[in-house]
Amino acid sequence: MSSVDFPLSYRDAGVDIGAGDALVEAIKPIADRTRREGMIDSLGGFGALFEIPKKYRKPLLVSGTDGVGTKLKLAVELNRHDTIGIDLVAMCANDVVVHGAEPLFFLDYFATGRLTPRLALEVVKGIGTGCELAGAALIGGETAEMPGMYAAGEYDLAGFCVGAVEKDAVIDGTTIQPGDAIVGLASSGPHSNGYALIRKVIEKCALDPREPCEGETVGDCLMRPTRIYVKPILDLLQSVEAKAFAHITGGGIAANVSRVLPEGIRAEISRSTWTRPGIFDWIQGNGRIDDAEMLGTFNCGLGMVMVVPAGDLSETIRHFEGRGIQAWEIGETQSRGGATVQIYA
Repeated sequence: MSSVDFPLSYRDAGVDIGAGDALVEAIKPIADRTRREGMIDSLGGFGALFEIPKKYRKPLLVSGTDGVGTKLKLAVELNRHDTIGIDLVAMCANDVVVHGAEPLFFLDYFATGRLTPRLALEVVKGIGTGCELAGAALIGGETAEMPGMYAAGEYDLAGFCVGAVEKDAVIDGTTIQPGDAIVGLASSGPHSNGYALIRKVIEKCALDPREPCEGETVGDCLMRPTRIYVKPILDLLQSVEAKAFAHITGGGIAANVSRVLPEGIRAEISRSTWTRPGIFDWIQGNGRIDDAEMLGTFNCGLGMVMVVPAGDLSETIRHFEGRGIQAWEIGETQSRGGATVQIYA
């Protein structure tokens, strides 16, 4: 057995602890901008502390964790890292708010082969922006430098969000009945789902992300951050007793809406009721993708679907449009007969 002829260090192996420590210090001002009730200074410690706000009587904690999928690959290819952190927060916080829960705090996990502080800070700035939009405190996270695990310039992200809701105010779809109205809220684009297929379309067709699309480039449209619906939804719940929310992610509209429907109820939805962003036409046309595949893969223009009493329909639509989110009546609930969710042309 032979040994090396000079002393080795962790830095020689590709891990720079000093760079990681410097990144934590750079993140502190970003976390400070997300400060909210319950936040306890602990960034950089072994565990992050948070006190449940005193306004809650019988709080239930609601947790969510997610990533942004292969949209990360596109971010690396386009060198666009400023908004991918918003996507990360959105994918978690939107899952939490569907139960009527207020996001309280968020933690992130950033992993890469060799830490580039400038790039990492750009990503975390986006996470901070997402937390501000969701009203969640950024109270901690983890930066992992793992030589040999990732190609140069690549990284991975995961997020963790915890929210709270009063036990008697949980939204779970159990009160849905025939004749309720189904409302769709506009997405900003593909959000963070279906990018394996999008990237395959780009690759197979040798497409240029700089092509024009909707007054921007295709790359711009594909990198639009996932819309965060948290604050408008929580505001709505002050006046409307919404019965269910479905965050439209992987699996498309039908698969996600069916998750919130109780036994004996089905949803009838008409595709002609909402406007689909042009980026989906670009994806479908260049990939020669059929309608069923599109609806089963992408949100196709609806990032959130909700069920409300028919009498609250007008107020609900006005509420979201007053906050800059286009909303449509897209269907209604009926007694079960046939598929759980029917989407008509």
